[in-house]
Amino acid sequence: MLTLHGVRKQFDKKVVLEDITIDIKQGEIVSLLGPSGSGKTTLLNIILGLTNMDGGRILLSGQDVSHVSMKKRGFNIVFQDYALFPNLNAYQNIVYGLKNQKTKISEAELEEYIDFLELKPHLEKRIGELSGGQKQRVALARTLVTRPKVLLLDEPLSALDGVIKESIKDRIKSIAKELGLTTIIVTHDPEEALTLSDKILIINEGKVAQFGTPTEIIQQPEDEFVREFILKQLQIKRNNIYALFGDSHD
Repeated sequence: MLTLHGVRKQFDKKVVLEDITIDIKQGEIVSLLGPSGSGKTTLLNIILGLTNMDGGRILLSGQDVSHVSMKKRGFNIVFQDYALFPNLNAYQNIVYGLKNQKTKISEAELEEYIDFLELKPHLEKRIGELSGGQKQRVALARTLVTRPKVLLLDEPLSALDGVIKESIKDRIKSIAKELGLTTIIVTHDPEEALTLSDKILIINEGKVAQFGTPTEIIQQPEDEFVREFILKQLQIKRNNIYALFGDSHD
């Protein structure tokens, strides 16, 4: 289990996160959702270990990792722009992260990840020859081969659409469930969060507005902000959401 307890962060005199407290079970997919400037990306970076927090604790399986370095924390991230090396082919990008790994994975394990993400036909292609969905799968493979304890994704679907977007959503779900990999996603899209996640953390002005399942958030929004943000501000089509989660109790 990954536990955030009382996480707090401020830049200069501005508090951007205050008393963020949640428990995330192993293998769960949790989306961090909120308006621009709400603090969700800062929280992702704190979990990763890229940004220090000013208060609170982060526990992994009961062990305090709050002050453990990003490298030793054992978490890994797929960035929004994939951060792939254009001068290398897909295979070289996938194995690049293994260079500094103390624990090596076997060729069989590497092949398993490549097959799982259906990348074998694309291994010799340069990054510029890949589609958006293929780039996303290469970025996922490069992260997975390092065997992270927690997988972090920054807007993983923002550059995708249509069938490709749905395919990557299915891949992320499969990764979390089949590998038992706790997965935390930053997204600005409520519909994406509602259809992809086991739990959603909605952040408003640096505080927890609601943390719950998609069904709980749709049927039992804790305040007017959650209701407005999910159903009106971002113009989610009510019929599509209710078809998935049932009627709301207005």
